[in-house]
Amino acid sequence: MTETDTAPAFRWRSVLVVALLPTVLFSIGEGAVLPIIPVVAQSLGAQLALAGLIAAMITLGTLLGDLPSGAIVARIGERKAMMGAAVLAAVGGGLSLLARTPLLLGLGILLIGIATAVFALARHAFMTSFVPIRYRARALSSLGGTFRFGYLVGPFLTAGIIHLTGLAAAAFWIHLSCCLAVIVLLALTRDPSETVAAARREHRARAGQPLETDALELAPEGLFATLRRNRRVLLSLGFGSMLVAALRASRQVILPLWAVAIGMHEADAAVLIGVAGAVDFALFYLGGQVMDRFGRLWTAVPSMIGLGLGHLALAASAPFGSPVWWFVAVALLLAVSNGIGSGILMTLGADLADPARPAAFLGAWRFCNDSGGAAAPLLVSAVTALAGLPVAAALLGVLGLTGAVVLRVFEPRYSSRR
Repeated sequence: MTETDTAPAFRWRSVLVVALLPTVLFSIGEGAVLPIIPVVAQSLGAQLALAGLIAAMITLGTLLGDLPSGAIVARIGERKAMMGAAVLAAVGGGLSLLARTPLLLGLGILLIGIATAVFALARHAFMTSFVPIRYRARALSSLGGTFRFGYLVGPFLTAGIIHLTGLAAAAFWIHLSCCLAVIVLLALTRDPSETVAAARREHRARAGQPLETDALELAPEGLFATLRRNRRVLLSLGFGSMLVAALRASRQVILPLWAVAIGMHEADAAVLIGVAGAVDFALFYLGGQVMDRFGRLWTAVPSMIGLGLGHLALAASAPFGSPVWWFVAVALLLAVSNGIGSGILMTLGADLADPARPAAFLGAWRFCNDSGGAAAPLLVSAVTALAGLPVAAALLGVLGLTGAVVLRVFEPRYSSRR
């Protein structure tokens, strides 16, 4: 029996209240502001390039926040870190709402990105510590599903408030309301770590183990010490995770660009991408079940093969005029491939992290993932400018298949051994 399995059964309510519900609220708030950032930036006088840069501040903020987030969570705990992140996100949203210059808007969006990194790491560390291993993939896939649900709902709320007020910046009020709801919810919730710590001490007492090991488990490890100690896994399996994140991010860029390139009507493209997003969301729990029952490779490798082949299929259709029906089929293939891999990066990170102090490793792990996600749109833009969109799709398809090979080779070597 593992120590994780000794926690009382009712902690699933704690998982729901402390991790899943706050994640839904936080992601709705973030999803509400993402579509209107370029619009607000242009209304403040920013040119198109600067508006795009301001929109990218949320990704840059996430990368910056990944580095200290592990130390922050290890020092103050998961629940307090999520509350602090919600406060910081509210400050960023308030600055953005009051901004009268593009610079102040960019600063606000950057703070939201930093807060997102801390919040994501805190919930990831919480699930890693307090969910039994036999349920881990399903729990983390559900966590990923709640995040996607928020991203689906947020833009619709934004559309509604813009319709009522006529102001794009009014979407920041949705963001602020969600941050406030997260803070109140967590403030009224008992920290489940106290209950789980008591269960662990009781288990050690029955097993005749020393109770003082709790003090060692709570001792935080520095980020650079974590990077040094885990350099092999981060350079191997971490590279594979970076490719997974890159293919997921490129999918969100390639599809809209391809729809424009083949002359698809904007409304039709939006509906298709929305349907693909719904298919993606519908599969999140299935992917978790497969991982828990058969192992991580059964979703990680097929997901990457599907994403790689989907990008290659787009590139292969270019010489034949890229018919619309082919584009629709590829969009659905990419959605299914991404959906069955929901939660795989968080699950692998949880498998690899030190159970006694997961936060520092998860911070480094998430930095690898977010680096890949941030680099993919830049790669698509650069290759498209130099050689065309089909070449960019083909290159990403090759990277996807490379990622499948990397995961197949290194995942059993590290994750399964843990």
